[in-house]
Amino acid sequence: MTQLTLYGTPISTYVRTVRLLLEQAGADYDLESVDIFNGENQSAEYLAKHPFGKVPTLQVDEEVIYETSAITGYLDTVVANHKFSPTDPLTRARMQQIMAIIDSYLYAPVIGTIVIQRLIVPSQGGQPDENKIQAAIAPAKTALEAIEALTVGSPYLLGSEISIADFFLIPIFIYFSQTPEFNTITAQSPKIQAWWQEVSQLPVVKKVCA
Repeated sequence: MTQLTLYGTPISTYVRTVRLLLEQAGADYDLESVDIFNGENQSAEYLAKHPFGKVPTLQVDEEVIYETSAITGYLDTVVANHKFSPTDPLTRARMQQIMAIIDSYLYAPVIGTIVIQRLIVPSQGGQPDENKIQAAIAPAKTALEAIEALTVGSPYLLGSEISIADFFLIPIFIYFSQTPEFNTITAQSPKIQAWWQEVSQLPVVKKVCA
């Protein structure tokens, strides 16, 4: 029996991405907390697993996999029998496009700037940097509208079946939807708005992202 251990900070969007897949697949796994806020991810022990000190990392028996797209691709194969990847080549390419847009163009303005400034900074007694927030709105909007253009949305991003692309975007929206910029940035993305209304109520989302 393969032993799966997921290392990471539970509130991390990317840790939640992997957990959504694992939970939706009904997989048996262990979650080992690695706190990025107190530097555990920079410990020699963790850097031996992930040389860049990011989360998550998946240990499969004695083997280690890092990078969320690699982890989710592996798990989709070994625990979900490809259930979360479309069989149609073009639709699968669209899934990979959405994942890449999230990684390269959406995460930084939304999580790295808007969410941090609106949610994290005030929780630590600071004042949001409005200039940084304003500068992040346009790139966030561009990225989201690119995803909107690729979205089928009935009810999931790529159609009637949930995919890895959904698992990537859901954790970001959990935080993003708590900011005042959310409605403005999603205003021109009706398919994404409808998608969020559906997926935010899924039991697996409530379990992993509560």
